[in-house]
Amino acid sequence: MTQRSEVPTTHREVRLAARPRDAVTDDLFEIVEVPVPEPAPGQILVRTTTMGVAAVMRTLMDEQSAVPIPHYEIGAPLHGAAVGEVVAAPGTDLRPGDLVEHSLGWREFAVVDASPAQRLEPDLLPDPAAYLSQGPTALMGIGRGADVRPGDTVFITGAAGGVGSLAGQLAKKRGAARVIGSTGSRAKAEQLMAGLGYDAVVIRGEGSVLEQLRKAAPDGVDAVFDNVGGEQLQAALALANRGARVAIVGALAAQMSGSGPVTTEIDTLSFLSRGITLRGVALYDHLDLVPEWNREFGQGLRDGTLTFPHARFSGIEQAPRALRELTEGRHFGAVLVDL
Repeated sequence: MTQRSEVPTTHREVRLAARPRDAVTDDLFEIVEVPVPEPAPGQILVRTTTMGVAAVMRTLMDEQSAVPIPHYEIGAPLHGAAVGEVVAAPGTDLRPGDLVEHSLGWREFAVVDASPAQRLEPDLLPDPAAYLSQGPTALMGIGRGADVRPGDTVFITGAAGGVGSLAGQLAKKRGAARVIGSTGSRAKAEQLMAGLGYDAVVIRGEGSVLEQLRKAAPDGVDAVFDNVGGEQLQAALALANRGARVAIVGALAAQMSGSGPVTTEIDTLSFLSRGITLRGVALYDHLDLVPEWNREFGQGLRDGTLTFPHARFSGIEQAPRALRELTEGRHFGAVLVDL
C-alpha cells in the first residue's frame, strides 16, 4: 500500500506536441515533468501502474473525427484506459491501496473524480493489467453484433489485434464450426492458427482478399466481425450467406490511413434478397458487458480456455513508441505499457 507521504513531488506525463499528417512518429509527443496534483474532496489520486494503447488513439490525435471521444489537444496530456493504485482519496469510499481503472493514462499520477473510477477486484484476474484487455468489445461483437451461433462459419477482420485475438477465441467457445481471420503478415497468420485456434487466415497484401476468403470459406460465411472495413468488409459481404449477421465493430482501415473515411460499396438489392443484417455496435452502448467479461476472462485465464495475447513495454517514456509500433502493425494482441 502506498502512503501519501511516499508520493514524489513531480511525475511525468506524455503530451501531444503536434498533430500527425499521416503516420504516428515519435516527434508528435513530448514527455514533461510536472508537479504531482493534489486531490480535492471527492477526488482520488492514483499511481498508474499500467496503461493501454489502442488504434483509436491515432484517430484522437487528429483535430476532428466522428469518434465520440474527446480528442487530444496540442500541449495537453493524452488520455486512455489505465489501472492503478489509489494513493489518496479524501472524502470518498475508496481507500489507499485500492485498485481502480480510470481514463487518464499517459501520466504516472492522475487525479480523477471518485464516482466514475471503477474499483477493481484485485484477485478476479490473474494479472491486473488484464483489466485493460479489449475483451468487452470482442464479447459485444461476437455475442450481440454478429450473434455467433453453433455451427457458424465466422470471419473476423483485424484478427491479430487486441480485439480480434480475443474475438476468435470467443467465437470458438460459442460453438463456431470454422473461424477465419485476416491479418497483415504470414507470421501473424501462423500465430492465429497455431495459438488461437483459427482454421484459416486471409493475409492482406498476398493477393485478392475476396479470392482468399472464397477459398477459406467455400460455403460462405454466416457471421462477420468486422474491425477493419474497406476491401475486407466488401469481401465478407460478397460471400455472406442468407441470414448472415455482420457486426461493424471497428474501422482500422480509416483509423490507420490518416486520410479520412474509407467507404465500402454495398449492393442493397443483394442484401435484401439474402436477408443480411448489418449492425454497427460500440461498447459505450453495451457497458453492462464489462463485468460479465471480467468474470468470464478470469475463469478462462485460470482454466486455460482463454489466453491474453499482448505486448508489454516498461516505462512511460516507451508509451509513444508503443502507440507508433501498434499503428505499424508490429505487435500481436493488445499493447500495454507498465509505468
